[in-house]
Amino acid sequence: MFERSRFKIALLAAATGALVLTAGCAGRGGKNKDTAYVARDVDTLYAAAQDRLNKGQTRAAAALFDEVERQHPYSPWARRAQLMSAFSYYASRDYNKAIQSAQRFLSIHPGNKDAPYAYYLVAISYYEQISDVTRDQKTTEQAKQALTDVMRRYPNSPYASDAKLKIDLVNDHLAGKEMTIGRSYEDSGKWLAATLRFRNVVDNFQTTSHTPEALFRLVEGYLALGIPDEAQKAAAVLENNYPQSKWYQRAYRLMRRHAPGNLAA
Repeated sequence: MFERSRFKIALLAAATGALVLTAGCAGRGGKNKDTAYVARDVDTLYAAAQDRLNKGQTRAAAALFDEVERQHPYSPWARRAQLMSAFSYYASRDYNKAIQSAQRFLSIHPGNKDAPYAYYLVAISYYEQISDVTRDQKTTEQAKQALTDVMRRYPNSPYASDAKLKIDLVNDHLAGKEMTIGRSYEDSGKWLAATLRFRNVVDNFQTTSHTPEALFRLVEGYLALGIPDEAQKAAAVLENNYPQSKWYQRAYRLMRRHAPGNLAA
C-alpha cells in the first residue's frame, strides 16, 4: 500500500543532485578500500563516497559520508556530507539512521537552504516504515507529524504537495486501524467500545474511505445499545453524504427492521 512513488524518487534525486559537488577524479584512480577509514584529504574522501553512491553501494556511501564529517568537521564539505549520509541511509532502507542523520543536520544547520529537504527526508523515512493495520501504529503517527511539519514549515516548497498526499494516505491508514479494532469489539459484543472507535473515525477521519462503513457500524452499534435516536442520526448523515453507498442501503434495511418509527421521522 505504501510503495515509493515515482514523484518522490524524482524529488529525492533532484534534491540530492543539488547537494553534490564535482570533486574531479580524486579518489577514483586507485584500488583503495574506501571503507578502510584512513585519513584522506576531503576532496578524495567525498569523491569516494559519491562514487559509491553512484554505484548503488548505499551503505558504504553512508559510512564514507559520515567519515567526511568525522575527519573534516570544519570543512564546507562536512555540511553536505551530513545530508548525503542521511540520503544514503534512506536509499539503503536503514530508516532509523536516515532519520538520525537528517535530524543531526537540522540541529546544526536549522536555517540552511536544504532544511526543507532534510525535514522531508525524516518524514518519508517514517512513512516507509508504516506497518499494516493489525500492528502498533506509533510509526504511522510519527510519519503524520513529520509530514505535517513539512507542510507547516515549507508550504511553498516542492515537498509540500507530496507531503499532503501522504498525509491523506496516513489518515486513511489510521482510520483503518480504528475500524479493525472497532470490528473486533463488535464481534465480541462490546458495543460501547466499538461505537467509540467508529465515532472516532467519523469525527477525526471523515475524509477517508472508511467513513461510510463507520457510519453504518454506528447505526448497528446504537441499535444494539438500544438508542435508536442516535442510530437514526448516523443513518441520516450516511444518507446525506453517501446515498449511493452499499453501507447506506444496509443501514436503511437495519433501521426499517429495528426502528421503523425513527426512520419514518
